[in-house]
Amino acid sequence: MKRSLGAKTLVYPTPVFIIGSYDSEGRPNAMAASWSGICCSSPPAVSVSLREATYTYGNVMERKAFTISIPGETHWKEADYFGHASGRNEDKFAATGLTPVRSEVVDAPYVGEFPFVVECKLLQTVKIGLHTQFIGEIMDLKADEELLADSKIPLIEQVRPLVFVPIVREYYGIGDKVGKAGSPKK
Repeated sequence: MKRSLGAKTLVYPTPVFIIGSYDSEGRPNAMAASWSGICCSSPPAVSVSLREATYTYGNVMERKAFTISIPGETHWKEADYFGHASGRNEDKFAATGLTPVRSEVVDAPYVGEFPFVVECKLLQTVKIGLHTQFIGEIMDLKADEELLADSKIPLIEQVRPLVFVPIVREYYGIGDKVGKAGSPKK
């Protein structure tokens, strides 16, 4: 028998996305956001929900672009810092020693040390209570070359992305592959 937990912000998995943007003076900024995921196949699109109070919210609204840098497990401390410090008050890239890289495709930076990057132009916003959902058309994906040695896409076991558990505020890595989609007959 299942027990009710009530209405909470808890689903599994919850990805850790680092949203890159430039402010009005061209300074690079990054924030951690976990209210996010793929939202459309054609055009390829991703969504991320941000509170209006965040510095990134204003940046994305002004520049109409953002990036998503996906940190690997080894960068969980930097990802956590990006989620707790404000770009209004400090340079998060300088504080973490990570490198902002200017996208050649959209008007936003990404984190050079993170293995996988999604570059998006803003398609639409949807106000949903406390958050606004930003829907970005995926203009390009970038992956570290060593992740592509044997494949045309970066494999999850090589990227080793973080997932977040909102209620207990903890980070986890990914587990082992358990099967291939479409393979069971029943």
